[in-house]
Amino acid sequence: MSIPLPAPDAARLDPPDGAEVELLSRGVLSAISVEGHLTPIQDVLMDAVFEAMTGHPFDRNAAHIEPLGLATGLVDRNEAFRTRILQVMLLGALVLRPLPTQVAAQLDAYAEALSVGDGMLDVARRYAEGSLGLAAFDFERNGYTKDWTAEKQQALHTSTELGGAWELSVHDDALSQRWRALEDLPEDTLGRRVAQFYRARGFAYPGAPGSAPPLLAQHDWVHVLTDYGTKVESELEVFAFVARANDDPKGFSLLAMVVSLFETGYLRAGAGLFEAFPGQLSRDGVAVRLADAMRRGALVDGSVDFMGLDWFELADRPVDDVRTRFGIVTKSERAVDAGSVGPWDPGGISEYQLGAGRSLAEREGRAYESFGASVD
Repeated sequence: MSIPLPAPDAARLDPPDGAEVELLSRGVLSAISVEGHLTPIQDVLMDAVFEAMTGHPFDRNAAHIEPLGLATGLVDRNEAFRTRILQVMLLGALVLRPLPTQVAAQLDAYAEALSVGDGMLDVARRYAEGSLGLAAFDFERNGYTKDWTAEKQQALHTSTELGGAWELSVHDDALSQRWRALEDLPEDTLGRRVAQFYRARGFAYPGAPGSAPPLLAQHDWVHVLTDYGTKVESELEVFAFVARANDDPKGFSLLAMVVSLFETGYLRAGAGLFEAFPGQLSRDGVAVRLADAMRRGALVDGSVDFMGLDWFELADRPVDDVRTRFGIVTKSERAVDAGSVGPWDPGGISEYQLGAGRSLAEREGRAYESFGASVD
């Protein structure tokens, strides 16, 4: 049995108050717990997410509530709200390895009662079954790139049509020259800062040999715009921001993907370049940083698909102007205290990236410039 969605003009749109957050705590705890208990990473993550997204604490001692009980309590909440709650449940479940079949079944039951769904439910089932290869396929079938079209590719400025969303393009001189031209923009512009971001880390411009897939390169602009470094834990922050800023529910799959790469290792590779590096979300403070990135994404003006923007239309604008355009708020003090750093801060670049940047400068016959970035 499920609780129908309310009519649009009857749905509540106000933020949840303390009483409703208590209800949500009960529902999330009941959906993701194993025999009524959370693992340490689930506990820390849910505490961080609830605090960042609602301003109220997560009640880890909340009483169990059945799916229909939760859905009844949310009878006047619309599809978007209920889907976001389901995605919080999914986030809390996807950090489990192994992911018990019991938890996958609980997710399905709460989704059915709430009258909503999400493509990552299929992924959770695959993980619970141990079918990791099929789970990787489900990311493509049900996730962000499900509706990939040639029209969406236009924002990437590739010279030829890509065979798939995450396909490499390493022999596209026109594309690499378009990126290289960012170096000639004024100092305070978004495009110039992105070029410096690449040069400091020895990244190859899209279209050149050794470069990332053009679609993945879209998120590099977000690193600069939102002030996140380039160590692996910062990738979790960037994709949490990107996923939450997009009102299309399929955007959540981008966060699910990086959690599966950088926390559980369920995925061995993703996005055409990333490789698994488990345990990053479990590091001290990273859950707080991820939750704050979700908060910042939720507060952008409207729904923004940051992976689908034509960034070159914004490249000649000052960075602060672009931040203002999208309503990007600053990081919370809690996130900064937890270790969140920008691309130009100490700790905002890895040893490997620093070495690659120096090697690139040597090959090009120029002095290396980190533009302020340092390992620590």
